Amino acid sequence: MNQKKIKLMQEGGQLLASIKTQLGSMVKPGVTPLDIEHHANKLISQTGGQPSFKLVPNYHHATCVNVNDSLVHGIPTKQPFKNGDLVSIDLGLYYKGYHTDTSITVVAGSSSPKLQTFINVGYKALDAAIKAAIPGNRVSDISRAVQTTIEAAGYSVIRDLTGHGIGTKLHEDPYIPNFVDPNHHDSTLYSGQTIAIEPMYSMGDYQIKIESDGWTISSLDGSLTALVEDTIAITSNGPIILTR
Repeated sequence: MNQKKIKLMQEGGQLLASIKTQLGSMVKPGVTPLDIEHHANKLISQTGGQPSFKLVPNYHHATCVNVNDSLVHGIPTKQPFKNGDLVSIDLGLYYKGYHTDTSITVVAGSSSPKLQTFINVGYKALDAAIKAAIPGNRVSDISRAVQTTIEAAGYSVIRDLTGHGIGTKLHEDPYIPNFVDPNHHDSTLYSGQTIAIEPMYSMGDYQIKIESDGWTISSLDGSLTALVEDTIAITSNGPIILTR
């Protein structure tokens, strides 16, 4: 069963990876989050799958699009991107009975060394966390990899949001903090497990707030934030990245 699950999730994950890349390349000054959302719906419908996020109660969009200090769950708006905006796109695909989930952070228009370093550290943390996702290791090994990488670069990991198990449901156990939390149940990882690893971090403090729309979560101090995410399968031969 696990091999069949992984094969189907890899199939869906490859489709989602392609969609993520196409959406990321759309991020330019003058384009709106709603433009991204419309194109995501079109591309997802072409796969024969469904947008995972539309299966979340009371959420009506295929994507979450977050700009600058907005971290996650950003409802796509008509507000155009400006040159230098830091933009993250988070989306999921429900395909042949299984979910995959992925995120990308890019800059609209002209980037800067400061922004590029900030983004690159997230991918470095994600890759380190994926390497730690082997049978017999614990959730805290993933958390430690993210926290160590992000904090070594001088940034803060967000503490109130987590990565998660994923499969027939979008969010399953285990929940995977991005820091080593002594109060978190530290379960052992096993072969056949599928998880979404999701470094979320800020240039400033780790505290967050919920905006007035009831969904968008932003940094409390207004500092820039980013998230990157891949869905992976844990196997005895090492992790398989399903969404690249």
